[in-house]
Amino acid sequence: MTLSGLGRALHRVSGLARRWAALLSVLALVALAGCAGEYPQSTIDPKTDFAETIHGLYVNVFWWTMLILAIVWIALAYVLVRFRARPDAPPPKPVHGHLGLEIGWTIGPALIVVAIAVPTIKAVFETQRHPAEGAMVVEVIGHRYWWEFRYPETGVVTANELHLPVGRPVSLRLHTADVIHSFWVPQLGGKRDLNPLVRRPEGEEPRYNWLHFTVKEEGTFMGQCAEFCGEAHSLMRMRVVAESEDDFQAWTQRMLTVSETALAPQADSATGEVPAEDPLVAQGRQAFFGNVCVACHAIQGTTAQGQLGPNLTRLGARSMIAAGLLENTQENLEHWIKRPYEVKPGVRMPGADQGGGGFPPTNLTDEQVHAIAAYLLSLR
Repeated sequence: MTLSGLGRALHRVSGLARRWAALLSVLALVALAGCAGEYPQSTIDPKTDFAETIHGLYVNVFWWTMLILAIVWIALAYVLVRFRARPDAPPPKPVHGHLGLEIGWTIGPALIVVAIAVPTIKAVFETQRHPAEGAMVVEVIGHRYWWEFRYPETGVVTANELHLPVGRPVSLRLHTADVIHSFWVPQLGGKRDLNPLVRRPEGEEPRYNWLHFTVKEEGTFMGQCAEFCGEAHSLMRMRVVAESEDDFQAWTQRMLTVSETALAPQADSATGEVPAEDPLVAQGRQAFFGNVCVACHAIQGTTAQGQLGPNLTRLGARSMIAAGLLENTQENLEHWIKRPYEVKPGVRMPGADQGGGGFPPTNLTDEQVHAIAAYLLSLR
């Protein structure tokens, strides 16, 4: 074989290797795209009728996009092959306008826009509908940097963990106590802003934003504030616990009957409350009610009726603290009480050795912090 023949052979081999490398790269990218994990804030795993409406719109637009992609790439491949350069080929004829093509690329996109616009407008009206008859109203109030949930029908007040019954229509009445926030639990539906209540003429109802939906299955769904509200905006999270009607009613009753446990933490252990022989909890209750904690926090059925901070009723039964940042454990709760600013910058809560939210330090000792955490965890 001559040197020129060897060179041509090597050139053909290298060209084939490049094609295989390109093909393998594309296949690797496709394989990696299928390796995504299941994340808690997913917009493609709807759990309510509201979220299904939005997801259906996503799917509709996706398939129209795939159709456009297929048409464009097939046409491109045809042109590249059919009109590729050939040796000794004459110059192509210049084209000055083509009526058929111009009509096609005008009418085609117009029909696609209509096919996308009609279901989009329909989805907008569906997600802005009036509440269903007999819907359960929950008042959602945004604070820097936590969530307050009020159930007007029963009087239950809680924070950062929203309980909802499966199968019952729910209407969330949204507003804020300070700056604009945005309620977003992707699996339940689209985000909706919480605005400050504007003073209205006497006799006029305040103007709220609303979210209406029906949860379709049980589970715990994650959400967070989706409107920049300050330095701890990204740390303003929440959990929504969707449960059966029986479990929801049982939770409601526990929230309303917690006063006996809160006032007398040495309740009967057979009821799942604090054992009578636990002196640490009694010490913690005394420290809680004897210090500044009661100025900001409330516990159902006790003299603690503060309105500035999260309601602590049944805190021990919650899975997370600090608006979804920390697991609800003795160690984490002590850290949160002692140095909240290390967990959430800008938090409006004073620590043991540093003020916060316009309040001076609490000056709680390590022993008091340990006991208060034990007391709060006993409220189950």
